[in-house]
Amino acid sequence: METYLNLMLVRFGVIVGGLVVLALLVFAVALALKRRGRLDDVRRYADPAVRAGLRAAARRFEDGGRRGTSGSKRRDGWR
Repeated sequence: METYLNLMLVRFGVIVGGLVVLALLVFAVALALKRRGRLDDVRRYADPAVRAGLRAAARRFEDGGRRGTSGSKRRDGWR
């Protein structure tokens, strides 16, 4: 049992460490873009993708997380 708990702790540490590294990388890229004056351009290009992702997440949330149903087989008949 102790070995399993150690393995889970190491797994948690690796996941958290990866998330911290990812956050630092995103921060460094944003800082470099801001220094070069390109951050507004990146925001303008990324805005439609972020909005589409949020709309897709909202649709998935409204469906109630039902699994096994395709997008064309919704209850209202619309895709």
